[in-house]
Amino acid sequence: MEPEKPFIDRPPRTIRFDLAPSTVITTVLVIAGLYLLVRLMPVVLVLVMALVIVGTLSPSVSWLEARRVGRGLSIAIVFTTVLIATLLILTLTLPEFLAQVTSLIDQEPALRARLVDRLEKSHLTASLAEGLRNMKYDALLQSFGATAFALSTRALEVIAYSVGAIFLALYMMIDRDRLRGGLFSVVPRTHHIRLSRVMMNLETIVGGYIRGQVITCAFMSIFMFVLLVACGVPNALAISLFGGVADVLPYIGIFLTMGPAVVAAMAVGPGVTVIVFVLMLAYEELESRLLVPLVYGRAMRLPSSVVLFSLITGATLLGIVGALLALPVAAAILMLIEELRVELPGETEGIENAKLRRRDYRGEQEYVRRTEGMSAEQAAAIAVEMSDDRKKAEEKPVPPPAAPDQEKKP
Repeated sequence: MEPEKPFIDRPPRTIRFDLAPSTVITTVLVIAGLYLLVRLMPVVLVLVMALVIVGTLSPSVSWLEARRVGRGLSIAIVFTTVLIATLLILTLTLPEFLAQVTSLIDQEPALRARLVDRLEKSHLTASLAEGLRNMKYDALLQSFGATAFALSTRALEVIAYSVGAIFLALYMMIDRDRLRGGLFSVVPRTHHIRLSRVMMNLETIVGGYIRGQVITCAFMSIFMFVLLVACGVPNALAISLFGGVADVLPYIGIFLTMGPAVVAAMAVGPGVTVIVFVLMLAYEELESRLLVPLVYGRAMRLPSSVVLFSLITGATLLGIVGALLALPVAAAILMLIEELRVELPGETEGIENAKLRRRDYRGEQEYVRRTEGMSAEQAAAIAVEMSDDRKKAEEKPVPPPAAPDQEKKP
């Protein structure tokens, strides 16, 4: 056997991490940007709300402009129409809504007693009946009184931010060309075509989402009102308006719309309760299967997994506001990945993506040639025009392949 070699003490190795000055500066700027984003979150939300309003109303303004109406007059007509319609709806519904809400509060003891009597008839629901009978409102009223001032202050802040977002949206629509020129001036000219396509797609996504929400919520309110009035359910207007607003929330909206309607129908009778429940369930299925794809079109075609993950993330970060903005944000992110030709991990570039890249390159070169020597504002108008032409060309149906030539007759 070989003798053991003596243990030799080796000096410890020193590992050094040398950070480049650019890396340190970038890290500091990112941290400072995130801090400012958190601190200025109300301002960011106002800007997002203004962009949502612009994306919603811009198609109507463009429709009027296409019929030779001046842009200023088109903006005035659209905003005035929306304002008059909103005031008219509030005038016709708000007094009756408040009266019916007051009536529901006054009828609550009688409605609860009827519900308790029905629940006591079954052994499975007897415990629920006992809990409803012994329910005390003192603690709830005390907690509500403690937070009433905070809620009223928050409501005033929301109203102030909403008014600010409306005026900001009005300014952005009036001064569209100058703002767009300023944005294009800070972006390299070779990327203007892609930037204009991204802006057009964002407008389509946001506008389609908001218009779709308004249409589906209005249809839900109308359906619930007609159903409850036909079944003789009291306070139909208040319940239907609440159901229409609650229909904004995906997944949980179905419980908030059906719950009050079914509970109110219990006061009329079990037959009416079953009818309301079945018809509400049928309408919810019809809305999700037919109405939503028809109204939203291609703007919000998201996989179910993406929808659920987006809703959870948005609700966790920003509550109800985050849940409402989650779907358009998710659709916008997917659109950016597609438009910017971002290669995700595990993907290989296909033939179609290679063709799109070549087409993008040719379009950018043509745009640079056409806009040589122009100002950013003039170049932005040409970029929007070229992107619009390409979008129209892509939306045209592809003609079917030609049939093989038949034998020529002699």
